[in-house]
Amino acid sequence: MTDNKKITHPLDAKRIDINDPAEVRNWCKALSCSEKELKAAVKAVGTSGAAVRKHLGK
Repeated sequence: MTDNKKITHPLDAKRIDINDPAEVRNWCKALSCSEKELKAAVKAVGTSGAAVRKHLGK
């Protein structure tokens, strides 16, 4: 993840890094979900952005 705070979308739309607070924030915004929902989805289906989108019904 970059230090550029003006970027409001994930840099790698294929993978979710739940250890990066800025990336978690950006994914939550992009997927309209809470951090808790995002982390539960990643735990259930892995770090694939497509799989998490599908799991969340987005």
